[in-house]
Amino acid sequence: MTAPTHPLDPLSPDELEAAIAAARAHGGDQLRFVTITLKEPAKAALAAWPDGAAAERVAELVLLDPEARRGVEAEIDLATGAVHRWDDLGDRQPAIIPEEYEEVERRLKADPRFQEAMAKRGVPIDLVAIDPVMPAHWPGDDFEGRRVCRAFAWMLPSPDGNQYARPIEGVTGMVDLHTGEVLYVHDLVELPVPQGDGDFRAAGRTMRTDLKPIEITQPEGASFTVEGNLVRWQKWSFRIGWTAREGLVLHQLGYEDGGRTRSILHRASICEMAVPYGDPRYERHTQTPFDIGENLIGMLANSLTLGCDCLGLIHYFDAHVARHDGTIATIENAVCMHEEDYGILWKHWDWRTDHTEVRRSRRLVVSFIASIGNYDYGFFWYLYQDGTIQHEVKATGIVHTRGATPGETPPYGQLVAPGVDAPIHQHFFSARLDFDLDGTRNAVYRVDTETVPMGPENPYGNAFRPVRTLLENEADSPDLIDPLHGRYWLVVNRERLNGLREPVGFKLMPGDNVAALCHPDSPFARRAGFTYNHFWATRYDPRERYAAGDYPNQSPGPDGLPRWVEQRRPIADEDLVVWYTFGLHHLPRPEDWPVMPVATIGFMLKPNGFFDENPALDVPPTEPGAGHSCCHA
Repeated sequence: MTAPTHPLDPLSPDELEAAIAAARAHGGDQLRFVTITLKEPAKAALAAWPDGAAAERVAELVLLDPEARRGVEAEIDLATGAVHRWDDLGDRQPAIIPEEYEEVERRLKADPRFQEAMAKRGVPIDLVAIDPVMPAHWPGDDFEGRRVCRAFAWMLPSPDGNQYARPIEGVTGMVDLHTGEVLYVHDLVELPVPQGDGDFRAAGRTMRTDLKPIEITQPEGASFTVEGNLVRWQKWSFRIGWTAREGLVLHQLGYEDGGRTRSILHRASICEMAVPYGDPRYERHTQTPFDIGENLIGMLANSLTLGCDCLGLIHYFDAHVARHDGTIATIENAVCMHEEDYGILWKHWDWRTDHTEVRRSRRLVVSFIASIGNYDYGFFWYLYQDGTIQHEVKATGIVHTRGATPGETPPYGQLVAPGVDAPIHQHFFSARLDFDLDGTRNAVYRVDTETVPMGPENPYGNAFRPVRTLLENEADSPDLIDPLHGRYWLVVNRERLNGLREPVGFKLMPGDNVAALCHPDSPFARRAGFTYNHFWATRYDPRERYAAGDYPNQSPGPDGLPRWVEQRRPIADEDLVVWYTFGLHHLPRPEDWPVMPVATIGFMLKPNGFFDENPALDVPPTEPGAGHSCCHA
């Protein structure tokens, strides 16, 4: 095998093949592969690892055994091929793999009951498109022990057209993914199939002619360096990671200060995404996919294109994943990294001297894009010269559609074309932020700004002040944003003091957000409990990796964060993991059709006493343009 250079490097193609061979030798050739991922070393082992030495490499596998109709969880030593663990998952179901989507469409279109429903509507079977929908867990379902998937149907306007323009309302199906059996076809209502084409491509459209070129040039090259998966930029350093489930992962994120690299985050990823739809009719209530835990976002990543997905002087990272049949796929250019100008970093004009100091801001962008059915999601990490970390999700693609009853005003959505209803829905993302802020013993405060009551302390009524509340244990942590009181959460290391003799810290600053609006007694709420609070904090446990638990597919819940915080483990001055849930609320607009302009949502991590002063004072002035001197030092 080709030896990786660092213990956190993602599995190489050779290592993936070695894991597949060992799994088949142990469990048989019938196995299908869901995910194969590096078992990340413990923090103590990483700290003790000598640079240049061979690291222990263990692969974690999630497998399907269709003959036994079971899932398997395994660990394999890649140096020896030894199987350390081989556990039957019982009724727990791994995520749906892309090849199973194809199987659902093929089986349903071949079923006589489904063909009859299409014939009744005059829809040619060769123009039918099927979208698999994760089955979730609903009252009345009787599929215990089966691995199943639901499906909705659309009619293609043309063989390569926009299927979502022509929903075939009321026809749903259920397929057993182990046996291929179509368990049912429901024909619930017959509505006219819309006849629009929903075409959004350039062909046949009159394009604007007044756009002039914008050139992004860096004549001396990029300011970052890349050694394998290690990136250094300005004073930042971090490692690029990748998993089939989460996609992009950032490891060992630190900032150079005073000649040493200070650790901030041990690991950062978006670990879950849940998308509840608000329409209860014709089995649409079942549409509540977990697009990371039930799908595999790292398997669905795009190969990014210069000038389209990314602009400027780009460095790309490939991603290697295992397909269900044991072949290895390389997603070329899965991760894009580049620099961007970001306007003013800081500025001051002295009115007495007419002297101006101003610095331009630059940020490093690390991103990937994944397409999950109708939606396309961009995941962007930004690093700034002043020590700020930002994450932003960019959602685009095509809104999901259902057929509308002629003449109705949709009660749970918006007409985007004649007969085409786009239902209201929400997108909830969970960021898992494993803090190691100047070490592993961290604590977290909730910080609100409160008005001081009128009285001797506030005789004029103008006083307001921050109030910090230390979160002592996990059960204290679940919380909602409160923008009216400027709420944020401050992670500190009380054993490391800054120049003002205060604990060093970083604060989590919420951006736009929304409450989860499915009823708290709903099946969705039981499975997606992480969406009902925006903030959570847990004591580090390497087994607690995903906000909704390891296997949300077909799970009745609860699992994940709501269950973990019930342990009430201490989190003050402990190894701390912060989880932030941020939700995009989407009642589609006509302007979102036939393809949706990007909608953005995210959060920031800002240094708060981590530095003794503005860490961007040493950013040099930009050479001024003709006739200007404002950038001079």
